[in-house]
Amino acid sequence: MEKSLNNAGDTPQDRAGTRQEEGVRAGQTAAPSFVKEEEPREARNPEGDPGQTQLPNLSSLLALYGMEVDVRTFSPLALAFLGDAVYSLIIRTSVLAKGNRQAEKLHNETTRLVRAQKQAAIGRTLYDLLTTEEQKVYRRGRNSNPMHRAKGASLEEYLQATALETLCGWLYLQGRTERLMELIRTGLELTRRRDGEPLL
Repeated sequence: MEKSLNNAGDTPQDRAGTRQEEGVRAGQTAAPSFVKEEEPREARNPEGDPGQTQLPNLSSLLALYGMEVDVRTFSPLALAFLGDAVYSLIIRTSVLAKGNRQAEKLHNETTRLVRAQKQAAIGRTLYDLLTTEEQKVYRRGRNSNPMHRAKGASLEEYLQATALETLCGWLYLQGRTERLMELIRTGLELTRRRDGEPLL
């Protein structure tokens, strides 16, 4: 597996990126910069108001219908099916967080970040920062056998993109959204530094 970050610079931004990378490697789950840190539950809801709840993950949603979900029962492609939507939602939220703009501009920036080539680059960059369990899930997605691939992407790029989506779906099903968002943010930052692209 490739390592995308070889010679980081020594600017304040690069040092900050290095600290962020070390935190992700250690499994820390600080919320990305485009997400406001939540106040402690006691501070924002001292009376225990049931209306103050976190956004439910899929497991919680399925529980509303009396269904239980075991993430181990899903195939890599099923996880990627869900992960594709989860990744897209995070990217769209990130793009929108930059400010209100014409819908066409929002669409164009989102398209650049959700294409298979970009997902593949993020996945390769993140692989060495993943935990052992996360790497296992990633490899399951990489070794899957999709029936089609994205236009303009090589088979290898499509498989790497599928691997990232598989990991996204797996983390989301377990409610590990902070870890998921931190990984995506770090992947975007590291590939931006490598390719000289603008940061969200």
